[in-house]
Amino acid sequence: MAVEDGTWQEDRVAGRVWTVRLDPYGSPSAGTVRLSCSRPACPDQRFPGGAAAGRKAAVEHVNLHLAHIRAGGGPRGEAWCACRTADCAWHTPDPATGPRPRGGTRPAAGSARCGGPMALTVYADRAGRLWRIAEMCARCAAATPECRVLDTAAPPARTTPAGTDQAAHTPAATPGNGVAAVFSDHAPSPGTGASSSPATAPASVPRTRAASPAKASRRAKRWGKIAQRIVPHDLEPDVLRLELIELGDAFRAYQQCTEPDLALLAELHERKARAFRLWADVSGDGSLRHDAQRAEKAAQTTREMHANRGGPPIGDTPVERLLTRQQAVYARTVLDYVRAHAPHPEPETRLAVLMITLRAARAGTGNVTGQDLTGWLPDDAERVLQQLVDADWLRLPGTVAEVMASRPEDPVAVTIPALLPEQARPFAFGKTTRARISGWAQKVVGDRKIRKKKATAAARLLALYAAAHARPDGRLGRAEDGGLLLDQAAAFCALPPDQVVEHAELLVAADWLAEADTAGDRLRGQLTERVLPLGGLL
Repeated sequence: MAVEDGTWQEDRVAGRVWTVRLDPYGSPSAGTVRLSCSRPACPDQRFPGGAAAGRKAAVEHVNLHLAHIRAGGGPRGEAWCACRTADCAWHTPDPATGPRPRGGTRPAAGSARCGGPMALTVYADRAGRLWRIAEMCARCAAATPECRVLDTAAPPARTTPAGTDQAAHTPAATPGNGVAAVFSDHAPSPGTGASSSPATAPASVPRTRAASPAKASRRAKRWGKIAQRIVPHDLEPDVLRLELIELGDAFRAYQQCTEPDLALLAELHERKARAFRLWADVSGDGSLRHDAQRAEKAAQTTREMHANRGGPPIGDTPVERLLTRQQAVYARTVLDYVRAHAPHPEPETRLAVLMITLRAARAGTGNVTGQDLTGWLPDDAERVLQQLVDADWLRLPGTVAEVMASRPEDPVAVTIPALLPEQARPFAFGKTTRARISGWAQKVVGDRKIRKKKATAAARLLALYAAAHARPDGRLGRAEDGGLLLDQAAAFCALPPDQVVEHAELLVAADWLAEADTAGDRLRGQLTERVLPLGGLL
């Protein structure tokens, strides 16, 4: 639909527009909002429940209008673009000219170009105060931010504009045969096959053949949509247009899947990045190149997620890892920090220091309950807590007895002075990673089979160290090392090296390690299948 002058434009009806607004009503303290619709038949409504209730009602009102539009046949192909009627004021500013200045004039009527089939669109502003339904052309819909295309009309039928020189449309006689040559228009026309001038066109002019259903179907699929962008029906090269349309369909099909497939999603993002880069080269649109870069980053992130969470399968089932590869690196950083900064070299103190450090790693403060402490150290929790307070490693808002008596519904906020924000930050991870590592350590320390074996604090520390330093297949240590250095594992667990074998055998009995060998100066073994998701992905 190219913008033209003449009676053909004037005969077309204006595109319909419905505007739904939310505005404050009454005093601000009342929290009442008013819902108004531009259609005269829709009365204003007031909602004392605040903006949330108003937005819900506005969405329902918009959906009601959309249902009526669809029941009435959807968007009208013969309508005039509503955005064009508004001087294309809904468009994104042209990157070459920059944003329109406040109070500046709108573009001249002839400076904007509409194009493509008429579409039924919905626009919603980010603040949740305005919704607009409009019949507008595909080109304006693609240029309007936050605009979604819901339906598309068939192209309108063209008729010869009144007042146009008829001779320009008179079929020319072909020399020698007396048969007039008929030039069909690109768009379907109700006059196709009829003689434009009985005086000049002979009766023997053949009727134009009707398009076959297969050709009509191909013509209807010449355009598509991807990432809220309309793929123009005349985009060249043709292979690019088909790739963009196919990609849009593939992304929509993926959204309907019940289970995520990260490998497939990464491949779709890679294809999108290549297609958008070529689209940007063809059209000169810089925003397409920006979208291509975003798709490349999304593909890389998705591949990393797939590598971190997948790992080698157990039989035919992929392993769902509790920690990603980077989170496991951060977990080992915390273990090294605790080994170097624990105030007393005994397993019970080191275990308490590790678990409390994970609670307060971000801001120097964290919540702890008596139930947490007795779960970590069933017999020595109160003694170890008092020991940490006496060493000024830990500060409590009250007494040790009050902390031990605290319940989950009323935890105590404890403070680690060395981790307060004004001190040098030993950890660089965020709150989500902190919570994930803390949950990982809690699962290891609170493992049901380890608790049944009445494992000591040293055995629990060894279970943590082994899980953090396991490869994706569960083997301990890096492949080139052939296991864990025995003296390093013993130093973390606050044990003499000759006692590590005793605690490793306890972990084998608790079905934590499938095997354990301490021959030489290394601890060799493998995590059992049940705890493989807790491995550190070395």
